[in-house]
Amino acid sequence: MPLNELPEGCIANALSFTTPQDVGRLSAVSPIFMSAAVSDVVWERFLPRDLESILSTSPDGSRLLASAASKKELYFSLCENPVLVDNGRKSFSLEKKSGKKCCRLSARDLLITWGDAPRYWTWNSDPASRFPEVAELISVCWLEIRAKINTSMLSPTTLHTAYLVLKFSRDTYCDGLDDQPVEVAMKLDGEESCTRTVSWNTERRRGQVSRNARWSFAFFSSSSRRSVLTRESDGHYPQERGDGWLEIELGEFLTKEGKDEELEIRVFDSSSHWKRGLIVEGIEIRPKQGARGATRSRMHRMDFILGIGM
Repeated sequence: MPLNELPEGCIANALSFTTPQDVGRLSAVSPIFMSAAVSDVVWERFLPRDLESILSTSPDGSRLLASAASKKELYFSLCENPVLVDNGRKSFSLEKKSGKKCCRLSARDLLITWGDAPRYWTWNSDPASRFPEVAELISVCWLEIRAKINTSMLSPTTLHTAYLVLKFSRDTYCDGLDDQPVEVAMKLDGEESCTRTVSWNTERRRGQVSRNARWSFAFFSSSSRRSVLTRESDGHYPQERGDGWLEIELGEFLTKEGKDEELEIRVFDSSSHWKRGLIVEGIEIRPKQGARGATRSRMHRMDFILGIGM
């Protein structure tokens, strides 16, 4: 049967086995696909299965569920306007190309050593932040930030990247945030999945050769310390985000289908001098850019359903 004689519902069902990015491309080249591409059948499949339970904990999320005129409208609203969930301690959104979940933990959802001591940290509002408060470093020697999240909040079978979202105070002299290595460790269900060193220094860029080697340590527990010879840093420096914030890539991890694991992240600056002027908005976790594999298999599945090439 020619493609243009297939029922629109059949084409919509086939499109739902691709990706949002594929649907946009196919709609642009063929009116056959354009008509089917607005169907709720297509966009229902792109939305997370647990979306209602996630958004129902948020007043804004509940209003969005009730007011969206279509699944497509709901999808793109979540891509462009992150929703605060978990009593405003996290934000939830979707990656536009894939529909995979993105989650940002606010500074209030992190465990910042001495974060509740006004002598060392202060909590302020920031018009550039999606959260009510951000944490500003007044002065500490021991700089440690921890985060925990269950992977059920994220998309399964997906390679994710975690980022520290930050900036530096314009009103306070930033001191002690130099090019010394900052230790990062990530664990899944207690097993180490990633360790690296990063830098606070925005002037350094990836690809530069380190001047010397230093010993870095996995400090997650004093009973299981092990030393790893690393470079001065692993080439991860603050990068502009385009929203008034910087981000430092902390590491990668893979979520598993049907398995809810606890992800732990620790950022630790072990240098002995005092530090000040850092502003932390939170830690963002999103699908790794450039990960391949799913799109091609989904397109092949659509070909099979439509009988293309058979």
